[in-house]
Amino acid sequence: MIKFLPDDINIEDVLAHFPKESYLVYIDGLHKRNAYQDIISCDQTQNGKLEFHIGRNSLYNSLPEYMFHPINRFDNIPERERKELFATECAKQEQEKEYAHKFFSPIDVLLLDIKTKVKERINQFASSNVIMQEIIGDGITAEQKKNRFIKQTIPFLPNCKRIRGNQTLITLLLRKILSEEGIICNKASTQHNVVDKNPRYNEKIVDAPLENTYLGNEFNEDITTYTIQYWSDNECAEHFDLFLAELEEFRLFFKDFFLSIEDELIFNVVAEYSPVILPEDDTYYYLNYNTNL
Repeated sequence: MIKFLPDDINIEDVLAHFPKESYLVYIDGLHKRNAYQDIISCDQTQNGKLEFHIGRNSLYNSLPEYMFHPINRFDNIPERERKELFATECAKQEQEKEYAHKFFSPIDVLLLDIKTKVKERINQFASSNVIMQEIIGDGITAEQKKNRFIKQTIPFLPNCKRIRGNQTLITLLLRKILSEEGIICNKASTQHNVVDKNPRYNEKIVDAPLENTYLGNEFNEDITTYTIQYWSDNECAEHFDLFLAELEEFRLFFKDFFLSIEDELIFNVVAEYSPVILPEDDTYYYLNYNTNL
């Protein structure tokens, strides 16, 4: 089972998906060269429980050695008996380690259980990036949060760096948000004539103002426009002005977070009428001819 787990996964991420009574955890300590993964092995016991061995230190490892082992254990060993006594003392020390690990095991597992619960609580926020949403959207006003389009866009703020300037992702995001409100949008790219009526320059070339050498301030720019279709009978009523105001507020918000400084976003709102459908059994007379439509 261990081969199906990512190399960098922590035991807390795994245990969060299992009931507490369905697994056993053994803390085997860190490798001297930190070569172990967090989860060393995972097997299933005969009674169906999962048995995890993890490469972490116990509380035993953080306490002074003299609390469990004589610090002069290998001192004053006669030279002629060094080989036998050294092996005997090593065996005693390993047994003391085993007893110490067993003593602290309930506490180690309890601390691990607490860490797992904390991880679960954090995941509730991290999974939807709520914290990042609050950080990036710190300047969003209460009025903007009431906007139905902006409200659906806020969960995408943590990915704004990846989306910004990517026309494909921007189009997908806009279509998703607008489709949630039953609005269809079509993308188009148009030429827009940009005119800088009041160019300002602070640099100078050979003691001459730069504006004197400026050749022009008018150019064409590709502007991405999205045509928004709506049913006139439903939208073009007393709430239509509110709809346009919400759409403009959303446009400015979307431009600030998801468009590059070279891009512009324009919404063209057009009426879209439903096709006329006539009953098949209706009969119409035109110039004395019987016509069944």
